[in-house]
Amino acid sequence: MDISYSSMIIQVLGGLGLFLLGMVVMTEGLRALAGDTMRYILMRFTHTPLSGAMTGAVTTAILQSSSATTVAAVGFVGAGLMGFSESLGIIFGANIGTTLKGWLIALIGFRFQIGTALLPLIFVGALMRLFNKGKLGNAGYAIAGFGLIFVGIDLLQSGMTGVDKIITPDSFPSDSWLGRIQLVLLGILITVITQSSSAGVATTLTALYAGAINFPQAAALVIGMDMGTTVTAAMATIGGSTNVRRTGFSHVIYNCFTGIGALLLISPYIYLWELAGPQTLHDNAEIALVAFHSGFNTLGVIVVLPFTHAFARFMERIIPEKYPLYAKRLDKALLTEPGIALLTAQTVIQDELVALFKHSRAIMYGESWKRIDMEELKRSIEHASSYLDRIHITDSGDIKSVQLIELLHTMDHMQRLFERCEEEEDRIIVARDSKLFVEQIETVMSMIKHVLENIELGNWTNARKISSDIYQEMEKSETLNRKIIIEKMGQGEIKLQTGSQYLESLRWLTRVCRHITQITTHFGNAVVAVAR
Repeated sequence: MDISYSSMIIQVLGGLGLFLLGMVVMTEGLRALAGDTMRYILMRFTHTPLSGAMTGAVTTAILQSSSATTVAAVGFVGAGLMGFSESLGIIFGANIGTTLKGWLIALIGFRFQIGTALLPLIFVGALMRLFNKGKLGNAGYAIAGFGLIFVGIDLLQSGMTGVDKIITPDSFPSDSWLGRIQLVLLGILITVITQSSSAGVATTLTALYAGAINFPQAAALVIGMDMGTTVTAAMATIGGSTNVRRTGFSHVIYNCFTGIGALLLISPYIYLWELAGPQTLHDNAEIALVAFHSGFNTLGVIVVLPFTHAFARFMERIIPEKYPLYAKRLDKALLTEPGIALLTAQTVIQDELVALFKHSRAIMYGESWKRIDMEELKRSIEHASSYLDRIHITDSGDIKSVQLIELLHTMDHMQRLFERCEEEEDRIIVARDSKLFVEQIETVMSMIKHVLENIELGNWTNARKISSDIYQEMEKSETLNRKIIIEKMGQGEIKLQTGSQYLESLRWLTRVCRHITQITTHFGNAVVAVAR
């Protein structure tokens, strides 16, 4: 290997390294600068698969990170803020957003070769980061990363100078179906190694610009790099939740679908360019390549969007939801016998409400080791609610109809109590830390203790009476304590913000009592209805 060849390899690797570093730095800066805003926009404007695709494309183009967009979408689905089908729109759109990098390289990096001109920008960005840790510092990080990207592109171009004399299109598989498939596989391998399709696209564009590869070879490589991003997504699903696995493998299946379609479109696309003139494609190869990249991703979204809900159902079938801990007995086969299904649901709901009561008591005591897995309970409550929704009793005078209605009321208040428990940081911690609420907390904990004892004995009548009596006491106590707190706020003994937190905590305790009372009342009515 001669010195010039070694120097070329070093420059290419160095340029690729700078490009990757620039992407990491810029993405981190943009994510810190606008990450929360972008996540809010994702949730705010995603109502349908179409709006999800548009929002996902814009968000990814701004953040320059499809993984950040995808992770946010998965989080929203897991939190119940977004449906799985709506999240698919975001994933589809993210593929379009990632193609912006290619346009920047082709239109700015090659046309103007501004890497040297941007060196001062890197310095300015670094200074902003060093002397400011807030938004200005994050902006500096993003600016420095932007500069590094184009310095890397310049270095890549310098390293590729004369490469056409060493590496030619003949060095790669021939332009045949087998050759294109081999190049697709090579593109996948490059993305797996670099962990960045952007780096692969940048290298491919540079090689095409230098004449080391021809357009069909470059197009096949880019298709492979687009498909290669799914390997990372698939690996990230290992050990993940059901929604994480569905999202990751949705990305895999969708990208394979668009990749196969794009492979079939290479020849027609080249033909359209050749219609404009024999040298048109050769003279505009880089623009043609990024247009092809954006085009097949956009076309893929257009084709798949009308079938998003069907695609979501397909993913739910191949990756089914695991039965939650408390809801394993809710067998679909029992739905043919409403009476048996209701009895089964009733026993499951009783287990769930007991777990929820114990968790409520644990957070008031501050006993973290006695808390339950709230995510597991949430899934179980949702599963039981969905199961009840599938039980239909047409005769309103039937005992089973009364039982079903009372269980539906029970589930409603269980979900409300669950939400109260999620407000722990804002409500109960304030109450636990204040001497004003010692008596109220003891009253609520005593209520839960006696209710649980009676549930264990199967004495729902007594459980209803205890909870109802204590709830009435708490209502009177809330009225009295609210008056005392407001008077202290007026006299300046308690600050306005602190007083507001106290009032919220007081209301929280009363609401907890109310929901426990409603749960025991309605569930007790369901038990009595069956016992008649």
